[in-house]
Amino acid sequence: MVDIDVQIPTTFDPFVEAGEFGGTGNKEYVHIRIQQRNGKKSLTTVQGLKKDLSYEKILKSLKREFCCNGNVVNDKELGKIIQLQGDQRKNVSQFLVNAGIVKKDQIKIHGF
Repeated sequence: MVDIDVQIPTTFDPFVEAGEFGGTGNKEYVHIRIQQRNGKKSLTTVQGLKKDLSYEKILKSLKREFCCNGNVVNDKELGKIIQLQGDQRKNVSQFLVNAGIVKKDQIKIHGF
């Protein structure tokens, strides 16, 4: 008889190693999204900033820097979200990195 070493395939679970590194979401990401309104109008949202930051001061600086309007919205599930008028995704990401609020690898830009 010949001994054949056969490996039986098993199901692959991509989240197995997530438990080894402290669970899912071990890195806090800041999500910058764009939402289409009516026509050409759009809205940029910034979500996931640290809770100890002053959202109002960040919003004031963003509004002054990019000459747009915006506000801070309180959501029950997602926490505080900064909303800005227009497509400000790249501007906001550069601002957050240059101001030292977050690192470049912690920013996720979503949208078309």
